[in-house]
Amino acid sequence: MSNLLDGLVAEVIRVKGSDLHLKADAMPRARINGRLIYFRTGQPLDGSKMEEIAREAMGEGAWAAFMATKEMDFAYTTQFGVRLRVNAFMQRGLVSLVMRLVAAKAPTFADLGLPEVMATIADNPRGLVLITGPTGSGKTSTLAAMVDHVNRSRPCHIVTIEDPIEVIHSDKAAIVNQREIGFDTQSFANAMRAAMRQDPDVILVGEMRDLETVTAALQAAETGHLVLSTLHTIDAVETITRIVDFFPPHQQHQIRSSLAAVIRGVVSQRLIPTVDHKSRVPALEVLVANGRVQQCIIEEDKTSDLALIIREGEFYGMMTFDQSLEKLFEAGSISIQDALENATSPHDLRLSLTRKGILSPESIM
Repeated sequence: MSNLLDGLVAEVIRVKGSDLHLKADAMPRARINGRLIYFRTGQPLDGSKMEEIAREAMGEGAWAAFMATKEMDFAYTTQFGVRLRVNAFMQRGLVSLVMRLVAAKAPTFADLGLPEVMATIADNPRGLVLITGPTGSGKTSTLAAMVDHVNRSRPCHIVTIEDPIEVIHSDKAAIVNQREIGFDTQSFANAMRAAMRQDPDVILVGEMRDLETVTAALQAAETGHLVLSTLHTIDAVETITRIVDFFPPHQQHQIRSSLAAVIRGVVSQRLIPTVDHKSRVPALEVLVANGRVQQCIIEEDKTSDLALIIREGEFYGMMTFDQSLEKLFEAGSISIQDALENATSPHDLRLSLTRKGILSPESIM
């Protein structure tokens, strides 16, 4: 069955897709620039074939665990060396697989089209950096680029805790130890506790999923480590609120103070189709910590003011989504339609472009 699965993966690569969706009694589909497209060739896979594919991809030990839990994350590498992140799950008693292609090597900030401020954020010797956005917004790639930047730029110890490991980092200036949930450790929280005894300088936590992991990440940042992680939040304001809401009400004021002291940056991402719709580029909201940002985090009634601080913070490398979209449109990377559809305030974006003479005044009517 590996030849069948590897052939399907090869087809996804051929059509420049990002994900492969396999469901019993359905045609395989690939996600291409955000849209799910049926394969033009091939046949539906019945339940028995899906089980064979999943069982061989997992291995017998993992298959037994999957049959007990009915869902599993794991990594799969084809015979041609292509690596994928896989989620297997049961639906109506049958196996389904969703497989995402991951980079063969760590991308650079330039590869991903990320601004120079990303290197400034990654160069922090300590503190907490969060990459946020919905599923499929490129968070993993951005984290991989940050780890690669640190790996190339300073001699230190990087520990990553991932579910599963996606991008393999070879040692460069740094030494990198990568741990996978379910294989190298039982949970993010367990691995975070153990990491503190592993003399780390940088700790990557694939996702902050629960109170224990969030607490450990904050403590690691407070004790002089650089902690990189992700959240499924749409912007900086929601990110701060989500972290605080992990904790019971009587602890939240103290957590706001702790978070304000350690936060170094929050980068929220959306992927926007290019003009030719053959690829996608990231639009970013970038928050860089300074005194005003810290005060807004500490005082709950001022947290919403972060949006204004970001809009006025170009000197620090900050930008709003709309400012990022405006730059992408001015560079010819995206269309005005896609810029407006993804803008936080389409009217304000039109107005800004009109003031610059890029759009006609009639366009804002």
